[in-house]
Amino acid sequence: MAINRVGSTDEFKALVAEITSQDGYREPIAFGITRVDRGQKNANNVLQANYPLINWNENFGSAAIFIKAIQEANHTVDFSGSEFVTTLNDNMINNAMNAFAPYLGEAIGDAHKNVQVVKALDNMEDVAKDFRVCFLFEDAPAQSVEAVYLKLYALSQSKVPLRSLNLDGAFGILTNVAWVGNTPYELEYLRENEIEMKVNGTFPNIDSVDKFPRYLQHIIPADNTRILEASKVRMGAQLAGGTTVMPGASYINFNAGTLGSVMVEGRISSSAIVGAGSDVGGGASILGVLSGTDGNPISIGENTLLGANSTCGIPLGDGCILDGGVAIFAGTKVKIKPEQLALINEANPEANLTEQEVYRADSLQGLNGLHFRQNSTTGEIVVNRSVREVKLNAELH
Repeated sequence: MAINRVGSTDEFKALVAEITSQDGYREPIAFGITRVDRGQKNANNVLQANYPLINWNENFGSAAIFIKAIQEANHTVDFSGSEFVTTLNDNMINNAMNAFAPYLGEAIGDAHKNVQVVKALDNMEDVAKDFRVCFLFEDAPAQSVEAVYLKLYALSQSKVPLRSLNLDGAFGILTNVAWVGNTPYELEYLRENEIEMKVNGTFPNIDSVDKFPRYLQHIIPADNTRILEASKVRMGAQLAGGTTVMPGASYINFNAGTLGSVMVEGRISSSAIVGAGSDVGGGASILGVLSGTDGNPISIGENTLLGANSTCGIPLGDGCILDGGVAIFAGTKVKIKPEQLALINEANPEANLTEQEVYRADSLQGLNGLHFRQNSTTGEIVVNRSVREVKLNAELH
């Protein structure tokens, strides 16, 4: 069976309505066509999924057409699970082209991007070799490489907020591979062919070995964003426009990132979020949920400075300063003088901190205008009211 060529936009809308009214139809929360890189040794092993376009809670008409194109190619779409992935074929592409006929001439630039994807595939041979389509019907733990990458794209393209997606099990699904540029190689394939490849000069120059690719292998950054070394940002990170990631000790993990112009010279671990105008100093470290925060995700407010080689293990509000080399964890004991306590309460009226000899650092989490310092004589960590506004150099962002 096949979809007859649609002659007008009204006919297209009627077709979409017919498709979505079928028994058991579920509207996907996300979908996209992806080019997959398969294993050199085991072609059934998907190593990477490249999405030219992802759709997240949008373009439901295109989703309906993709589903109908699959069904008319004598394939069943399983709506019962949280996701559905299937291999494309020429029949499916022909069906989609017929359905999208009213829009084919308009599909350029920013218009009708799903149609642009189908048009590009229509000019290719043997799409079944490299292309698949993935639908997510709910945000459940991913069951396929295609679903994991769809979520990573959603994060890195700012389709969804950081820390909003279910990424449980992603590490177990992705394969540890050798990355050569944007091409993943199975490690077992390299081991088996090492001698021959080195003899004939075809052994690749390996950039890294990881389950995740680099951010810049898949994502075009927002304007005014600078990443001076590609290895410093992992796919699944989210970088707001104006972010600068310097080389050296900087690093941004997946499901972590920035909300505005931020200078990054330190480490932003998975699940950590940094607000606009803040500065993560050289070698500074923001702990992730798996690296010392006992599952408490850390957000850093706006215009906050983390000094060089400092360690932040609690959430901070706006206008805070963590001096260089100072390490703050949830259970760190800190002291606040009465006059400084009054100023901190003034800046945070909802906190209403009472005077006491020492405080646990996590009792101050999320407060604005804190300045953490270490007494060089006693070694005590003291907290004062921050008296200076942290501003980034606008010319650098």
